[in-house]
Amino acid sequence: MNEEILKRIPQRAPFLYIEDIVSKEEKKVTTSQKITGEEDFFKGHFPGNPIMPGVLICEAAFQTGALLMSYIMQGGIENKTAVVSRIQSAKFKNMVKPGDELIICVELKEQIENAAYLKGKVTANSKTVLQIDFACTLVG
Repeated sequence: MNEEILKRIPQRAPFLYIEDIVSKEEKKVTTSQKITGEEDFFKGHFPGNPIMPGVLICEAAFQTGALLMSYIMQGGIENKTAVVSRIQSAKFKNMVKPGDELIICVELKEQIENAAYLKGKVTANSKTVLQIDFACTLVG
């Protein structure tokens, strides 16, 4: 687990879906998460045909967005929480199975005060899994 992630966002296991920072640019962050098959959600989704729930793939993008906000928001996000305030245009294109590695790229489209409008793309095995536009707002 990357200590930088733990320092910058509040999520923790078992609800932390990013483990490494792949790259960081001025308005873009890429993270990764290896899907082992041992995750609790596979016990019931779907036994015998394990597929990562789409909502958790979205959550990986949201957590990467919060990480990006921690870098771009003036004064950081210390003592605040980045919460999702809008989800648009979520498109699921492929499934995620045990053994896959998620590559999660989130880019800032626009920032207005304490809100960030973001665009995310998640890939696994060089195939797009999810494309999503979303917004996060700092609260607290």
